[in-house]
Amino acid sequence: MQICFDNLTLGYNRHPAVHHLRGEVAAGSLLAIVGPNGAGKSTLLKGIAGELRPLQGRIDRNGLQRRQIAYLTQQATLDTSFPIIVHDFVAMGLWREIGAFSGLDRARRARIETAIASVGLSGLEGRPIGSLSGGQLQRALFARVLLQDAPLVLLDEPYGAIDAASVRDLAALVRHWHSEGRTVIAVLHDLEHVRQEYPETLLLAREVVARGDTVSVLSEANLLRARQLAEGRGEEAHAAICHSDRLGA
Repeated sequence: MQICFDNLTLGYNRHPAVHHLRGEVAAGSLLAIVGPNGAGKSTLLKGIAGELRPLQGRIDRNGLQRRQIAYLTQQATLDTSFPIIVHDFVAMGLWREIGAFSGLDRARRARIETAIASVGLSGLEGRPIGSLSGGQLQRALFARVLLQDAPLVLLDEPYGAIDAASVRDLAALVRHWHSEGRTVIAVLHDLEHVRQEYPETLLLAREVVARGDTVSVLSEANLLRARQLAEGRGEEAHAAICHSDRLGA
């Protein structure tokens, strides 16, 4: 077990955004979180990352500290007007390792260069992040995650508004992280991508609609139930919600 949810409710100003979540995520899982807009997907990632305290219940991270969790937020949360170049932006992935006042020695600089090269940004190290395309900026964010070398990776809409080549390259990097035994949890909207890349899926509509193997979870019936719950027409759908004992089971 990597993560356990025990009657977990998360929200803002005492208003639940996702509630009564129970189950487990096994170590080494590659799990997609999907659902309608406002379903609580990003809220759940914030809870797992430790950025949002539960309103009820708890999250057991099996001893993982926050510094062992790499959390890639949505691009919309970034201030690209901030005057920072690609090299320094990527180097921020070492923040929890070296702190604010330690310098970058030769070995760490080499790690930064390797991370930048791994995402296809070699030659752009001195470019301001505000001049990058959406795909290039997302590659830089992935390079920063690479440097964190974390056992748990959280990705919030990692492929939103980027080009197909970047999606392909970054998806390959996610597969590589999974092959290394890391736990990867991603909030995604493209269901075809989920079907192709993610063996396990959690379907949310403020509560669990379905969870388990992706083919079963992304059935038309389950997707319809999720839409009904999101639209407040959940009385008839609620009784048909399928549950299992653990996430990804």
